[in-house]
Amino acid sequence: MNILDFQQDIQQGIPAIIPAKKAIDSTVNHAPKRKEILSLEEKKLALRNALRYFPKNQHEELAEDFLNELETYGRIYMLRYRPDYKMYARPIDEYPGKSLKAKAIMLMIQNNLDYAVAQHPHELITYGGNGAVFQNWIQYRLTMKYLSEMTDEQTLVMYSGHPMGLFPSHTSAPRVVVTNGMVIPNYSKPDDWEKMNALGVSQYGQMTAGSYMYIGPQGIVHGTTITVLNGFRKIKKSPTGSLFVTSGLGGMSGAQPKAGNISGCVTVCAEVNPKITKIRHEQGWINEICEDIDELVARVRVAQSNKEVISIAYLGNIVDVWEKFDQENIHIDLGSDQTSLHNPWAGGYYPVGQSFEASNEMMANNPELFKTKVKETLVRHAAAVNKHTAKGTYFFDYGNAFLLEASRAGADVMAPNGIDFKYPSYVQDIMGPMCFDYGFGPFRWVCASGKPQDLQKTDDIACAVLEEMMKHSPVEIQQQMADNIQWIKGAQQNKLVVGSQARILYADAEGRMRIAEAFNKAIANGEVGPIILGRDHHDVSGTDSPYRETSNIYDGSRFTADMAIQNVIGDSFRGATWVSIHNGGGVGWGEVINGGFGMLLDGSAEADRLLKMMLHWDVNNGIARRSWARNEGAVFAIKRAMEMEPALKVTVPENVEDSIIEGIFSAVKS
Repeated sequence: MNILDFQQDIQQGIPAIIPAKKAIDSTVNHAPKRKEILSLEEKKLALRNALRYFPKNQHEELAEDFLNELETYGRIYMLRYRPDYKMYARPIDEYPGKSLKAKAIMLMIQNNLDYAVAQHPHELITYGGNGAVFQNWIQYRLTMKYLSEMTDEQTLVMYSGHPMGLFPSHTSAPRVVVTNGMVIPNYSKPDDWEKMNALGVSQYGQMTAGSYMYIGPQGIVHGTTITVLNGFRKIKKSPTGSLFVTSGLGGMSGAQPKAGNISGCVTVCAEVNPKITKIRHEQGWINEICEDIDELVARVRVAQSNKEVISIAYLGNIVDVWEKFDQENIHIDLGSDQTSLHNPWAGGYYPVGQSFEASNEMMANNPELFKTKVKETLVRHAAAVNKHTAKGTYFFDYGNAFLLEASRAGADVMAPNGIDFKYPSYVQDIMGPMCFDYGFGPFRWVCASGKPQDLQKTDDIACAVLEEMMKHSPVEIQQQMADNIQWIKGAQQNKLVVGSQARILYADAEGRMRIAEAFNKAIANGEVGPIILGRDHHDVSGTDSPYRETSNIYDGSRFTADMAIQNVIGDSFRGATWVSIHNGGGVGWGEVINGGFGMLLDGSAEADRLLKMMLHWDVNNGIARRSWARNEGAVFAIKRAMEMEPALKVTVPENVEDSIIEGIFSAVKS
């Protein structure tokens, strides 16, 4: 399909003539069948909801097709409307439209659905088993049509994948405002999502799936590398010849073996899905695949002895690895888990002793038995981990709800106080105090030209900015600066790009603003094309998640969500090109509120003004909240931020002496 045909296909929106049905492509990784959850009357409602996109004369034909999809997949994806053109992030000037900002959003949407990027592209799932960009293909088509028509004085409103429409606004307003899964709090349990999603009225946007900011496994690999490196620093051991064991090779978890390689250790990562294992191997994100547990034991011993830097995918269940390594006395230095346990009953975690195919069949046809098997596996999984930690393994929860779901299954994961978990989350021990409290988080950018040379140029610009900053950085953040400079210098060599020409780089507010300012100047000078800025929602300010991003908040506020809501509101009137706010993401529906943004740099003076205002807020909001929680690093960071920006005035906590609190309670008792 040539560019003109592609543009015309985008601009038509919903085809006037019903397209022919499409055969299922067995080469593509497909989502499992979702559980049967709708009553007969609710199925009728789901059909009515789906058919309202189409003229009445098409309802009879489409009703039969959509009912078949609902019965077969548990969802109505409208698969016959999947476009025939290749799905990938095209150069920005190939998109039709009147607004460059809208074209940037189209580019990012297509990147999220690129077959090399998305976990289940035909079902519009980007990562995490259920992290959706849209609920169905008509929503995709309508959204792309609206974006191709809109001006910079309109805003497209997105309700959980559904494009509600274009509304008059102004040039400084966001071009798109996205909400995903925003429900009344009492209706935020997993089965509530299953039902609302099957009805076609809500979706789980994960984090960067539903906000059009996913950049493949690279999007998490820098943070994972920081975590692994500092995990080894925490146990005072060199990564060389040391063993890191974990699981999951999906959209986010697929970053783990690459991070292990960058850190310089031996990595074993278990995965039950053969297709995604093969994809990650072909993409170079894992070095070897092993399907036999005894062969895995032998290979790991050789790798440890030879001090190899290698990542090995074990095609099988992670529980078998933990148990076998215990039996064989293979010492695990670092251990974690990154299966999609935010989604334990619908493909996020698989029971041990069952094949992948048998598990999927059980999930669809006997969901209660599947749930029982998953719980039994979680208990075994935790028991095996406990045996290794008794031998000196440092285990951390990767914020995927492993400890949360294991505790709910009755596993031995609770601390003696019966409130906390016996193992820390990586945010509690590493990412929170070392990065988030100081404002360092997963800043990212995408070169909208699609040119690799533009990405190389931006890498060089970012590196130069950080090196200059480090000369004057306080001692408290020298290690973070050094790690980030090392990362960006090795970015090209590590071959991180999957999909768009994108890069992730942990940076603080000053770093983000100065890098973005330098990018905008380079665009103005014709050195590079337009650049799209963003970040992971897993950041300093964007996410309230008591078991992950805000797990190192100890003032009792970690279950509140003011920070994430304030952040998206503040971003929206400070210059973001688009904003999003989601229920769910990372640790599950009902467990987290998270948001993000996208921002187009076009080389203009207006872009320069807005980037400084918005990026400053986007980071310092979170530092202020963390400071108020009495986090020592955040108190330092917000005081430094106020020195750098006189207009910033933040309430700083005064710490009370323990002796006063204890003394007054002692007096009351006496």
